[in-house]
Amino acid sequence: MVATEIETQVEQPERVFSQSVLISGIRCMLTYVVFPFVAPIVGIASGIGSGIGLIVGLIAIVSNVFSIRRFHRSDHKYKWPVSALNAGIIVLLLILMVIDLRDLFG
Repeated sequence: MVATEIETQVEQPERVFSQSVLISGIRCMLTYVVFPFVAPIVGIASGIGSGIGLIVGLIAIVSNVFSIRRFHRSDHKYKWPVSALNAGIIVLLLILMVIDLRDLFG
């Protein structure tokens, strides 16, 4: 029973990290593939991309913060490298969100 509990404590931060990276990847796919190329082909307005990008970006940032917190709470052996990777993703997402805001209001 204790071994299963320890495995869960180790697997849960890794699962949260995977989810946060997946959400960030979906945001990038929407921003760079779907909205610029696919959306105009199927007749979706081009301005919608920035609004959705902001929402998905915010969700991705929150998810990355939760990932960092989970790794540190579990005292995972890779908590610092994963935290650095998450922080880098957050910085990139913030840059994209500033670009989206500029596109919406600029």
